[in-house]
Amino acid sequence: MTVRLTPRAGRAGIDGWSKQADGRDVLVARVTAAPVDGAANDALVRMLARALRIAPGRVAIVGGATARTKTVELEEVTDEEISAAFGDPSSA
Repeated sequence: MTVRLTPRAGRAGIDGWSKQADGRDVLVARVTAAPVDGAANDALVRMLARALRIAPGRVAIVGGATARTKTVELEEVTDEEISAAFGDPSSA
């Protein structure tokens, strides 16, 4: 799953799906944590885990750790569970 993260936001939350220029669906998220020492990434992992009702250990940032656009791997999570938590990406 691809996530576009905004750190240092006024409030944390998931804003839904958006389309990138290349046509990929991207989940848009905001966290209040600063991008210092991985704090924003940790906040993102916790927020995604809470929304999906899974342990944070099952969420891993596997690409883009220092970029705003990140590749996130979700262990044993189905597309249906992602759609139930964040809405249908095809409606972006």
